[in-house]
Amino acid sequence: MSSRHRSRERALQILYLLDMRQQPVDEAIEAYYGSLAVDEGESRPEPDLFTGELVSGVAMKTGELDARIEKSAENWRINRMAAVDRSILRLAVYEMLFVGTPPPIAIDEALLLAQRFSGDASVSFINGVLDAVKRGLPDAGDRSQTT
Repeated sequence: MSSRHRSRERALQILYLLDMRQQPVDEAIEAYYGSLAVDEGESRPEPDLFTGELVSGVAMKTGELDARIEKSAENWRINRMAAVDRSILRLAVYEMLFVGTPPPIAIDEALLLAQRFSGDASVSFINGVLDAVKRGLPDAGDRSQTT
C-alpha cells in the first residue's frame, strides 16, 4: 500500500471523526493517533504531513466542498448522505481542487476508500458524483488526460 493511500485512509477516518463528533481538528487528529490507529493493530503511528494537510484543508474548505458536491449530486443534500460517503467525497474534491491531484487519481483513490469503508452502492454513487465534479472543473479537458 502506498504511503499516500495510507495517508488518505487515515485522513478519511479523521474526517469521519470530525463529522460525527463536531470537535476541533487537532482533537480529532489526536483521537485518531491516540486510540483509533492503535485499535486497528498498529503501534502508535507518527502523524504524517499529508494526512494533516488533507484533514486541515478539508476542514477549512468544508462549505465550499459541500456546495460543489451538492451541485454535482442530483437531488441529494449533503446532510442526507452517509457520513462515510460525505467524508470520501469531501476528501476527493479537496484533492482535485486544492492539492492538484489529477481527477482520475483522486476518483480512483476515493473508490478504493469506498470499497473498504462503505458499501457497493456507495462506490457507484461516489463515482457518479465525482465524475460530475470532474466535468465541472474549469480545465476538465486538460486534466482528465493526466494520470
